[in-house]
Amino acid sequence: MKYIAHREEDREQLLLDHLTGTAEKAKEFAEVFGKGEWGYCCGMLHDLGKYSDKFQRRIRGEDIKVDHATAGARVCLELGGMYPFMEYCIAGHHAGLPDAGGKSDAVNSPTLNGRRKKKIEDFQAYKKEICIPELKTVPIDINKTTNAEFSLGMFMRMLYSCLVDADFLDTEEFMVNGNTGRQQGENMPQLLEKLEKHIAGWLENKEIESVNGRRTEILRACLDAGEKEKGLFRLTVPTGGGKTIASLAFALRHAVKHHMDRIIYVIPYTSIIEQNAGVFREILGDQNVLENHCNVDYESTEEVKPMQLASENWDKPVIVTTNVQFFESLFANKSSKCRKLHNMANSVIIFDEAQMLPNDYLKPCLTAIEELVINYEVSAVLCTATQPALDPFFKNIKQITELCPRMEKQFTFFKRVHLENIGKLSEEALKNYLLEETQALCIVNTKKRAQKIYHELKGKGIFHLSTSMYPKHRKRVLKQVKERLANKEKCILISTSLVEAGVDLDFYTVYRQIAGVDSMIQAAGRCNREGNRTTEESKVVIFQFEEKEAVPGQQQQIDVSESLLTDECKIEDLETITKYFQMLYHFRGESLDKKKICEELKGGLYNFARVGKEFRLIEKNTKTIFINTEVEAQKILQNLKVKGFTRSGMRRAAQYCVTVYDQKFDKYNGMGILRPVSEDIQDFYVLTDLEQYSEETGLNLDIDDGMVLWG
Repeated sequence: MKYIAHREEDREQLLLDHLTGTAEKAKEFAEVFGKGEWGYCCGMLHDLGKYSDKFQRRIRGEDIKVDHATAGARVCLELGGMYPFMEYCIAGHHAGLPDAGGKSDAVNSPTLNGRRKKKIEDFQAYKKEICIPELKTVPIDINKTTNAEFSLGMFMRMLYSCLVDADFLDTEEFMVNGNTGRQQGENMPQLLEKLEKHIAGWLENKEIESVNGRRTEILRACLDAGEKEKGLFRLTVPTGGGKTIASLAFALRHAVKHHMDRIIYVIPYTSIIEQNAGVFREILGDQNVLENHCNVDYESTEEVKPMQLASENWDKPVIVTTNVQFFESLFANKSSKCRKLHNMANSVIIFDEAQMLPNDYLKPCLTAIEELVINYEVSAVLCTATQPALDPFFKNIKQITELCPRMEKQFTFFKRVHLENIGKLSEEALKNYLLEETQALCIVNTKKRAQKIYHELKGKGIFHLSTSMYPKHRKRVLKQVKERLANKEKCILISTSLVEAGVDLDFYTVYRQIAGVDSMIQAAGRCNREGNRTTEESKVVIFQFEEKEAVPGQQQQIDVSESLLTDECKIEDLETITKYFQMLYHFRGESLDKKKICEELKGGLYNFARVGKEFRLIEKNTKTIFINTEVEAQKILQNLKVKGFTRSGMRRAAQYCVTVYDQKFDKYNGMGILRPVSEDIQDFYVLTDLEQYSEETGLNLDIDDGMVLWG
């Protein structure tokens, strides 16, 4: 009998060819971290269930269901020794990495123990064509780690990634007869050459007592440090020090030195991603830089198809992505998210704005970073102006190398503002301060407070900015603000923290309600940004309101900052920043792993599915409200109604959406001013009463709980 894996019209792919092709690709992927034989073995065994008579009838056209994934997993279990480490991977190569489960799990349970009890079709015909590959190496070196169970869990994820990506690529090649349209981009030496050409003029600057001279000093030091051995690094550079290009210079030189495959930038905000990716594309070329986040859509046209394909498995030399994409993929269990994991190996990974690593999941995130460094040939860089105190979390890395030369002196040199803590004041007093200003930014902690202060001040040259406004609306306001600042016209902006990163603004004065130390320092970066005024002329005023207000998710940060200010610490000092993070992490304690992710990977029982479900950097207790105020918005809404849910349609719609928490949504819904956009799309509504959306402040947050509209 001829055993077939896939059919496409009149063509057939032999099962042996598919297993061999998948095994060779998985071997190549796993070889990067020294486990090629494991990848090969996994590839050869993953589809053994297709040797059953029932599957062969199905592939030839019979309408029958067959489980073909359990067979290879069963072989691994029966072989014993080290083979059972592949059992999770093979069992889940379609459905996703399963939970271990327990001995009492039913036959139809999706857990590994449930799978073990399942009666499967006879597949012993595989022995006519397949010889079980031998495993000669252990999964991990237990001498490298103090957390062997987490390391084994990561090994199984990486092996799973190699398998599912290899399986998909081999199948894709057959289905399209080799015409995949994939383009990998240029190699690291070519990219380094492009960067060196771009910065050649800068490197001629030997004078270090100017802003450009200091930036060149930092850039040159990062280039030189690229020759260092692989490991964990810091790049602690003050605002204005040129860390984006400096970090790229280190990464490219380091990648060339150590024959590394790619550079991955992990960034908290999409606004910074779009900004940085634009810089990288300009230097390195569009074809070499992949943006992978919720706001970018590579539609399947011939021009962008290679990018769409690369976004599935990150097969490009430079990847720019979000904390959400990166870490949720690392802890995911579904093949669609895990395909890219093996391409993290042998990469330089830059964690930009490292202070924004998610506190609720800090322990599992840092454990994963450490694992990538010690076992997967990764060099990681923690890049920020406000370096968090993370050393105690790295149990197996003895040294973190700082890349910034003369770090303390750089911070002194780049100091552009004078910080002043004025303590408690009333809203009326704040309003009087702002009325005296010509160009000032005032950042408060809640959207409701921002709207209230704006309404009390509003007039010519007064602006409001917060996420109560949809993204396209915010961009319009920012454009107006930048024009008025450039023209030296009156401009008072009342905002929330969204302006603290990735937004290039330069005010005479900044007022910042007390927040986390890192937030306040980011706010200070919006004052005298270009260094055109003296430090004394450029004031950053820290204040508290007389009445307390709840700031969900930020209260501990505020409490620690209050304590430091009470002790008269200067928040801009590097010692204060370190002390702030030390205190914050101490107070948070066990809540640095609030879902107990690390505990799900202990005791030899791996709950991959549960972790994949629980590990969510952005909790889904929100609803999305579409604001239909523009002609373009109306077209998008009509398309959604006619064509239904599509990724590209939803991405375009996102430019006209405001996200609200469930509690606020319930109030709007109780007023009768929302309706579902479509039955096909959950948690997505259109605002029917456009009087509740203002061109000045966005969605009205000052609504009465008991207010109901009667029609």
